[in-house]
Amino acid sequence: MLGGYMGRILWVDLTQGTMKEEPLNAELARDFVGGYGLGARLTYDRMPANVDPLGPANILGFLTGPLTGTPCIEGNRFVVTCKSPLTGTWGDANCGGNFGPGLKFAGFDAVFFTGQAKGPVYLHIKDGVAELKSALHLWGLDSNETEHALQKELGKDAKVACIGQAGEKLSLIAAIMNDHGRAAGRSGVGAVMGAKLLKAIAVQGDQPVPMADPEKAKELRHKYLKLTEPGMHDFFSSTGTVGILGPGVLNGDSPVKNWGGAGKADFPKGFDNFDPDRVMEFQTRKYGCWQCTLACGGHMEVKDGPYQVKTHKVEYETGAAFGTMTLNDNFESLVKCNDLCNRYGFDSISAGCTVAFAVECYENGLLSKAETGGLELKWGHDHAIVELLKLMGERKGIGDILADGVAKAAERIGRGAEQYAIHIHGEEVPMHDPKLQPGLAVTYLLDATPARHTQGGELNPVPGLGINIPPREQQAGRGPLHKELVSLVHVVNSAGVCLFGYLSYDFHFMPDFLTAVTGEQWDVARIEVAGERIANMRHLFNLREGLNPLEWTVPPRLLGRPPLASGFHKGFSVELETMVKDYLAAMDWDPVTTRPSPARLRELGLADLADLVGV
Repeated sequence: MLGGYMGRILWVDLTQGTMKEEPLNAELARDFVGGYGLGARLTYDRMPANVDPLGPANILGFLTGPLTGTPCIEGNRFVVTCKSPLTGTWGDANCGGNFGPGLKFAGFDAVFFTGQAKGPVYLHIKDGVAELKSALHLWGLDSNETEHALQKELGKDAKVACIGQAGEKLSLIAAIMNDHGRAAGRSGVGAVMGAKLLKAIAVQGDQPVPMADPEKAKELRHKYLKLTEPGMHDFFSSTGTVGILGPGVLNGDSPVKNWGGAGKADFPKGFDNFDPDRVMEFQTRKYGCWQCTLACGGHMEVKDGPYQVKTHKVEYETGAAFGTMTLNDNFESLVKCNDLCNRYGFDSISAGCTVAFAVECYENGLLSKAETGGLELKWGHDHAIVELLKLMGERKGIGDILADGVAKAAERIGRGAEQYAIHIHGEEVPMHDPKLQPGLAVTYLLDATPARHTQGGELNPVPGLGINIPPREQQAGRGPLHKELVSLVHVVNSAGVCLFGYLSYDFHFMPDFLTAVTGEQWDVARIEVAGERIANMRHLFNLREGLNPLEWTVPPRLLGRPPLASGFHKGFSVELETMVKDYLAAMDWDPVTTRPSPARLRELGLADLADLVGV
């Protein structure tokens, strides 16, 4: 077996209550790296098309990468994969903390679940031995309570991934939580876990990850810790992502007023109230994922007022979704919303965007005070925002209508509500505006998981490679660059490495660590080919489902159509059609059907799929 892999995959049949172990195929590991790359190939091979995402046939996977749990910089990630119940597409969600390394130390590279349990269960893995146990005593607990209960039951060293009440109640925007606040948030993966009546996975063990050259890996860590991109490195290690919450109001990154506003013109107090120095006053201590060199996370406490709480630090996406999107400038309430999302197990992006959608519906008379249970859902009403989130977590009243995200909510409300439902094929859009970085619009539309900002694209330059992002006015001809950046990120994600490491250190750490850990020669060119292979594999999953992303809609508000009359993006529009055409050409995908050319699939080692593209 290659270095970096435990060489073992566990398959759990929840319907039968049985488990079987199989060796990891080394050839698949070479080709698809790990994480969602490996997950896409295995799921495609073993799950037929058109299964019900919340039915027993959907395959739910928890996968690590070859660099997870190794000395590699930021090698602490795992991914959850499935067919998304939110979008009906390929679904995956990426997460940090301690669970990913813990799964490998317990003896496995991946665990896949099929079927549906007869009653609530959790999976316990200890030093390579797996057992399904009753979770009746855990059902109904929030994610923090579940983690505490299992650590009391199994030992404090247990690493736990679990769902809260949102996943139990099959909210299509439910996340899977670990470490009291780390979230595998997107694609509705928590609902799939809930549908399978799988409450948690708990792992324990201290099995070392095999490495081809462990001494070289340690040497590389010391080398690359000195090769930083100072701006990004210092930003992550000082404030973390919450540090751009205030500046984002001014520089056009943060969407305002459910994507309909214009920065400070519509949100005048946002910059001052979310100033980095002010929000960091709530931090009580730093937090880092397993062996993290940046420690961008932290713990926060609100000591006074109606939102007293101790919880994980607010991340930028959460703060913008519940703050700038709703014109809520009360930061203390954002800390409370963050805690509620963590406990219920909500994707905080989707939850905040859904609240913003509901506010705009209320402001425009599509929701009445009677329908909201007495809540005045006005722009900036922090109390109503917090209370609405609670109703969503409990699926009570208006919260039940909203708990599955904006697309479903708009269908249920009717009366023209769809005009305020900002999503791409069912997934709420992240808190980064394509009018600032136009290439994001291509990723939001064409990635196999719609509306995602963590799957590559033109968000930031890559340290060490001399790649520069063109000015936003230069939108034509970016296809090859976009393809290159997407390919790099797919391998970062699949290898088990945090994107913040990718943004903060000389990129050559990736091929160097892959070489030292696996024992095979990696370079940037091989990474680009592997990333393109992964991109095609995920896309083929969607094609087999009968999906063509060119048939989906990017909301005009994201593209500046019509252009805004004020603010940073005044007069600017995204030329999406031009960039999509360029990217499809660079990928060798058909400009109408988006089907990859059989010739290119064969070149990527996907010859067995080359003749099945149209099926």
